[in-house]
Amino acid sequence: MANGFIDKARITVRAGNGGNGAVAFHREKYIAAGGPDGGDGGNGGSIILQVDDNMSTLMDFRYKRKYTATNGMDGQGARRKGKDGQSLIIKVPRGTLVRHAETGEIIKDMSDSEPYVLCRGGKGGWGNQHFATPTRQVPRFAKAGLPGQSLDVFLELKLLADVGLVGFPNVGKSTLLSVVTKAHPKIANYHFTTLYPNLGVVYVEDGVSFVMADIPGIIEGASEGAGLGHDFLRHIDRCRLLVHLVDVSGSEGRDPLTDFDTINAELKQYSDELAARPQIVVANKTDLSTDPEVLEKLRSHVESQGYHFMAMSAATHQGTRELVQKIAQLLSTLPPVTVYEPEYVPRPPEVDVSQPLDIRHEDDVWLVEGPWLQRLMSNINFSDYESRMYFDRMLRQSGLFDTLEKMGIQDGEIVSMYNLEFEYQR
Repeated sequence: MANGFIDKARITVRAGNGGNGAVAFHREKYIAAGGPDGGDGGNGGSIILQVDDNMSTLMDFRYKRKYTATNGMDGQGARRKGKDGQSLIIKVPRGTLVRHAETGEIIKDMSDSEPYVLCRGGKGGWGNQHFATPTRQVPRFAKAGLPGQSLDVFLELKLLADVGLVGFPNVGKSTLLSVVTKAHPKIANYHFTTLYPNLGVVYVEDGVSFVMADIPGIIEGASEGAGLGHDFLRHIDRCRLLVHLVDVSGSEGRDPLTDFDTINAELKQYSDELAARPQIVVANKTDLSTDPEVLEKLRSHVESQGYHFMAMSAATHQGTRELVQKIAQLLSTLPPVTVYEPEYVPRPPEVDVSQPLDIRHEDDVWLVEGPWLQRLMSNINFSDYESRMYFDRMLRQSGLFDTLEKMGIQDGEIVSMYNLEFEYQR
């Protein structure tokens, strides 16, 4: 990554575990047999992603790679519920794609302003107050909390801009952005002044505006990683329209026609779809141009390939207003900025069901606990039929029901697993 600009990062996130339920009994003077009053454990905190429009890079994730929400507190007597763990809000720039680290599948495109729960905190365990029945008046057991979810994810920034400025270094992209928006990019007369993308909003007239991004200069070989271009080509993936600036002044000693063809070849090598994006080709630095024939040759070359052509001087503002109006006109005919649909479907966790479970019989309740069962249950969506069927298969595969029958379980007795209870039926 060049000079500290970060547009990809890998992080590990872990939600908080649920607190354990409490075993407690009501003790008060003059009140006999007050009964169970153990409170529930608190829920673990979740990991939540939130867009922050003040962020323009993933720099914050360069040094901090692990993010953990807090655990829920254990329950207490007098039916006091444990305090819920605090959720951890992770701020990301708008346009950040969240991908599953192993599969590369998109989990979420952070392009809207809604917070997104990436990992849910574990549920708190039940206190013994939940297990009192007319036949079980003194339950001496409670439930452990469930673990929070955890994930390894890749963050990848793809800017949300309607218009991307492309061209060789030092052709005037930053100058144009500063003229037509309120953005203040660094401008100097040497290559690679722009080391990370700058965004600005262009206001055309009442109710008409668009976002323009100044992408660092693409050079020959960028699609193979030369210069800065390769790291930044991803940022024009979403742009609806490209504005291709070409220096016609000859100040860099290059041929404008060759420049134009070279940049388009780089775009095509990176992505056919990107190369086919609508494009306005703009001859810039006309105020410094001494040979009108150069401008006309470029115009003829560009228009023969079906592109729109305009001429301007960003430095003197000549032609910039006309360019802005042309951009607005074309954008009104183009589809909106791409928002990527989620591809990732959570897979059932891989668990080793051969490990023995801890089974206890208390009155008419069969308590079943164990590390693999805890992990399995923290990843099962019990409102989803397929998830429930998978859970049932795992229990049968583990031999749990056979074990319970050997231990003497009867129809109608309760099987209790963490925050799940059901009547046993053969």
